[in-house]
Amino acid sequence: MKRKSGRGRCGGLLLGALLGAFIGIAPSAHAQAPSKSATMDAVKKRGTLNCGVDTGIPGYAYQDSAGKWQGLDVALCRAIAAAVLGDAEKVKFVGLNAKVRFTVLASGEVDVLIRDSELTLARNGNLGLGEPAANFFTGQTFMVKKSLGVAHTKDLNGATICLETGTTLETNIADYNRANGIQIKTLLFEKPEEAFAAVEAGRCDGYTDDGGSVAAARSTMKVPGDWVFLPETIGREPLGPYVRGGDDGWFHIVKWTHFAMLEGEVLGLTRENIDSKKTGATDPELRKFVGLEGGLGKMLGLDDEWSYRIVKSVGSYGQVYDETFGAKGLGLPRGMNALWTNGGLMMPYSWY
Repeated sequence: MKRKSGRGRCGGLLLGALLGAFIGIAPSAHAQAPSKSATMDAVKKRGTLNCGVDTGIPGYAYQDSAGKWQGLDVALCRAIAAAVLGDAEKVKFVGLNAKVRFTVLASGEVDVLIRDSELTLARNGNLGLGEPAANFFTGQTFMVKKSLGVAHTKDLNGATICLETGTTLETNIADYNRANGIQIKTLLFEKPEEAFAAVEAGRCDGYTDDGGSVAAARSTMKVPGDWVFLPETIGREPLGPYVRGGDDGWFHIVKWTHFAMLEGEVLGLTRENIDSKKTGATDPELRKFVGLEGGLGKMLGLDDEWSYRIVKSVGSYGQVYDETFGAKGLGLPRGMNALWTNGGLMMPYSWY
């Protein structure tokens, strides 16, 4: 009796899988179920997202005069709540200083940390934390008194600079000092607002942090025009959310929430126009984004309107940037945070 070659159905499935891998689409028969997420289950059971943010830095996270949290990182917290819980307001904001932020995340007291934290190999490896995406690109910047007469960072030899402890800022300055044979002194504080106050009181010659935080510091000075930014930056600082390691499903949700805000900008969507754009939409990309087709939500364990809700309740990335750091906020140009089509680094991954 002749032995069957085994080609037929098995060979067809193998060929389909290879073709799927080549063109980037998995065969429907083998589509993976969304990763289970203990964090998402806990958030849904609780009915609230616990989000670790700054204690108060304009641009990133702060409470306005009415006590409402505002900022770029705050918007991402709300976007996750909109995607998972269906309501962007179901967020408990937990203000954390730099020193305890990762410990609080690891302990489970917050579900996600979105606190202008630099994404690094050491934190990823040593702390076992996940880094889903960068929601702000910057570099370490220095702000000094105009009366100091300093034009460049190298001219700060002997100057004292205020900064927040528990960050990579100290290491960057130490490395910069060694590389340039100078001595920039530092004065450390637990909270950024304490450092801001010390700078204003004249205890330091300037302030350093990432570019967004330095812009925030300048906005709090009594006479912002008395302070200047030095042109150089030291180090690169991609900032973004952190999650606990080992929960791939939650990692993906946080990651794609950020990308949904970017995709909303790519599609020209805002809080104000998304409903009119959705009505009668024929463009396939738009229809998938607003949940009319494609089943994208199922891949994340969410419903199909998750990304529609993000833009409807929070806004696209460009809209939020404009209201926090941009023209309606601190007046900081988009720069590296512009879309890749405008010379920036922000590019959402493809949906399919």
